Amino acid sequence: MELENIRKLFPVVKNKVFLNHAAQSPLPKPVADAMRQYVEDYSNFGASPLEASDLGKSMFARLVGAKPEEIALVENTSVGLNIAANVLRYPPGSKVVTTDLEYPSVVYPWLKSSLGVKVHYVRSVNGKVSLEDIEKAVDDATVAVAVSHVEYVNGFRNDLRAISEIAHRHGAVFIVDAIQSAGVIPIDVKRDNVDFLTSACYKWLLGPAGAAYLYVREDLIEKLEPPYVGWASVKQETFETVAFWDIWSLKLSETASRFEVGTPSTVSFVGAAEAIKLLLNFGIENIEKRVLELTGYLIEKVKALGLQLQTPEEPQHRSGIVNFKIDKPKEAVEHLRRNNIVVSARAHGIRVSPHFYNTEAEIDKLIEETKNWTK
Repeated sequence: MELENIRKLFPVVKNKVFLNHAAQSPLPKPVADAMRQYVEDYSNFGASPLEASDLGKSMFARLVGAKPEEIALVENTSVGLNIAANVLRYPPGSKVVTTDLEYPSVVYPWLKSSLGVKVHYVRSVNGKVSLEDIEKAVDDATVAVAVSHVEYVNGFRNDLRAISEIAHRHGAVFIVDAIQSAGVIPIDVKRDNVDFLTSACYKWLLGPAGAAYLYVREDLIEKLEPPYVGWASVKQETFETVAFWDIWSLKLSETASRFEVGTPSTVSFVGAAEAIKLLLNFGIENIEKRVLELTGYLIEKVKALGLQLQTPEEPQHRSGIVNFKIDKPKEAVEHLRRNNIVVSARAHGIRVSPHFYNTEAEIDKLIEETKNWTK
């Protein structure tokens, strides 16, 4: 599909230069339409055919190279990470390895005193975390290695396959926050031997808040006891045709749905499913190629302005996020917003995160207004 037609699916382009997908994305028209239809159905009929699907499980599974049975519905990435943290066992002296670039939710679940686990931070150097330093940090006392696929501040992309090999050599599980990569960078949990992966849908997946997915590797599922249980956690055959539940025994699901508790935000998952379908139809490899073209274009423009990049330039570590230093970044972001350009202030700089429907002309407008700000 031509870019002009793609942009027709994104009404935001009529009003804003939106370059902030690492924060929260505007809804594409098909996603908003699906959610609107669901609400109208419920308003008029008390039910909707849109809720009869698996609420995007099969499509998210396809997106990350998993089986639908390995996917659970969760409210957000933080819930997914908390589930991963609380289903593991921590013998005395055990530790979890992460990095100092992480979003708080990647780290906070393990800082709870009730888990009794030490958190070891691998220090970044010039915005990058080396595999050598991760290897030095992981030992036989390590229960888990938890990282973001793409780091939220500067867009550094971790090598999932290499980190999983390090973790598994020491018997540790590998946990991935994919919220800054799912929808824009190809993911294959089987190829990369990921044990847990979770992502909400309101960033690069172009869906609404309130919908997220958790992948749990198939051979781990039945070994793990969920931290919370409810009607959604059990085998469906425990719900009899006469609508009585077996409340005398707990027969957990053999699939990842054992990590679900109750009724999800169905309208959110209706939107999420539509968004993932849209992305899969365009092809994640095609989306990645386009986004890397845009971020590469932006990087060259930033360098030409003489501003300092905080984003690694090595191809294997690049993503959809570019961060560059600027004086008074919060004020600069407000200046850009007054000119209908949406970005974020992060780490003493401006974080820019275009998606595949953005254009070089929009990048040029950002650069021009940044130049005006720096005069």
